[in-house]
Amino acid sequence: MRLRPTSRGWGLAGVGLATLGLGTGMGSTDLVRIALLALLCVGGSAAVVAWRDPARGRHRIDVDRVVMPNPVHAGSAVGVDVHIRARDSGARTRLAGLKFAEQAATELSAGKPLKARVLRERAEVTVSYTVEAARRGRWPIGPLVVTRTDVFGTMTTSTTLGDSAEVTVWPAITALPTPSDVLVGEPDRVALGARSPSTDDASLRDYREGDDLRRVHWSSSARRGALMVRSDERAGMRPVSVIMDLPLRAGVPLEWTISAGASMALAMLDAGHPVRMLDGARASAAGTPFVHARTDSARGALLDRTLDLESTRSAAEAEKHLVAAAHMLDSTEAGGEIVLAVLGALGPKARESLAHVVDTAQGWAMVRTDGVGASQQQDSEHTVRALRRAGWRAVAVSPGEDVVAAWTRMLGSVR
Repeated sequence: MRLRPTSRGWGLAGVGLATLGLGTGMGSTDLVRIALLALLCVGGSAAVVAWRDPARGRHRIDVDRVVMPNPVHAGSAVGVDVHIRARDSGARTRLAGLKFAEQAATELSAGKPLKARVLRERAEVTVSYTVEAARRGRWPIGPLVVTRTDVFGTMTTSTTLGDSAEVTVWPAITALPTPSDVLVGEPDRVALGARSPSTDDASLRDYREGDDLRRVHWSSSARRGALMVRSDERAGMRPVSVIMDLPLRAGVPLEWTISAGASMALAMLDAGHPVRMLDGARASAAGTPFVHARTDSARGALLDRTLDLESTRSAAEAEKHLVAAAHMLDSTEAGGEIVLAVLGALGPKARESLAHVVDTAQGWAMVRTDGVGASQQQDSEHTVRALRRAGWRAVAVSPGEDVVAAWTRMLGSVR
């Protein structure tokens, strides 16, 4: 709680002190009494305001904050309703004299004061406002700041009510077409039996978080003592790994890379493929699990992996992360995978590592131009040529360009 005098309070205290000195010097009892009365008014008001702190005591005020929708994609509006409730008559008295202000991260408020609509009732006040989720990440909102003054207007106090909330902002997502005749060619479909009946159609596997409960095989689950699900919906569908080579610069290059990678991952998941996202920094020998189910929780699990991604500190670090992701693909069962990648200009080690990936997998890559100079353009073109020689299908892209256009151009590329 922050307690401070108002301008009137400072003035009254100053006059009281001056009058007290004057009365003492003149020996005037009346002036001393007047001075003490003024000082008592200021001091008493401070004591009363502090005692009636709405955040403490038996008559404290409750705050409930509702944020909808949450999580949300970058660029979307978020509605916030703050309900301030009084539990008894004493709390209602405190509620009547309060002024409210809400706090929000700059990424939600753009650094501007929040414009709210206040609805007052006898025992409840509702503060409603809208913010815009400008950037991917986890951003705080609240707590509520309440201000009140005493009846004489000499003291003011500010305190916070309730807890803060967190708004989860996923990257902006673009709906991408997934032509199966391009991503999985006809010879592959014959070999893999994609979307066609097979002897494995009735096979069972262990239940994974996010699987549709309608696919649980209850009789087998009862016999084995563990949930088992039918795997026929995914039979023959190639797994997909999405690699994101994070740039050195934050801002548009970073957010575009993450948005493009997440858009590709969700498009392939919706098409029926098991999907995983690799950013290199969190690649491990144990591998990154695939997401199988086409459910909201599965989509959320993929998007949650993007929340804490940051730009790399150096080109060496970026290459190290990319080599780690490529090594993970080599060291796990990546045979027959579709590998989609958003890359920057590659160094020798990264090019060599990615060249081995397409020995057993099908690789598609967008290569960013990280910079506006001719040298950056040449580095990107050199990387595209190197990847194509290794067996990738690759195109050069510019951060900020339309993701659908870049995706379509990549699908139409030739080796």
